[in-house]
Amino acid sequence: MELKKIAIIGPESTGKSTLCDQLAKHYQTEWCPEYAREYLLKHGKKYSYDDLLLIAKGQIELEDQYEALVKRAKPNTTGQQLLFIDTDMYVMKVWCEFVFNKCHRFILDQIVKRKYDLYLLCNIDLPWVKDELREYPDPETRKKIYSIYKDIVINQLVPWVDIAGIHEERLEKAIHAVDHLLKK
Repeated sequence: MELKKIAIIGPESTGKSTLCDQLAKHYQTEWCPEYAREYLLKHGKKYSYDDLLLIAKGQIELEDQYEALVKRAKPNTTGQQLLFIDTDMYVMKVWCEFVFNKCHRFILDQIVKRKYDLYLLCNIDLPWVKDELREYPDPETRKKIYSIYKDIVINQLVPWVDIAGIHEERLEKAIHAVDHLLKK
């Protein structure tokens, strides 16, 4: 049975982790958390360009661990094996380029190498919520970053869906998109 991988991407504070958790519960499967959060909580909020490479490698390793976990598990009630992924290498690319105006070759190579079945792009229509790691509360920066993500998903071949609205609407849109993927 083929594993379907759904990547949830978008700017900070757009509900990616919440949506991953909700979808994993709905489909009775696992979701891969964002490694950057763990890394920055451990090493501090001040990061360098080289730290982003370590974070990218940590994200890949974590994703591979969750993929193996799902592949070993029985298929869920839909008869499918699904993995929801909070953050992929596109997120790392945007982060590198937005902050440092360059991107590690490793990240670019992983974008080409790794395959996903669906992207859910979380919109910026939720209020920004402050936490110890978030950096961009101003609306103009959030719009700019969201536009970068939208350009990315428009210009790649994997199906994608814009996830907007309040939390219940977001979950409904995401479930509809995943159900559509599973019918193919």
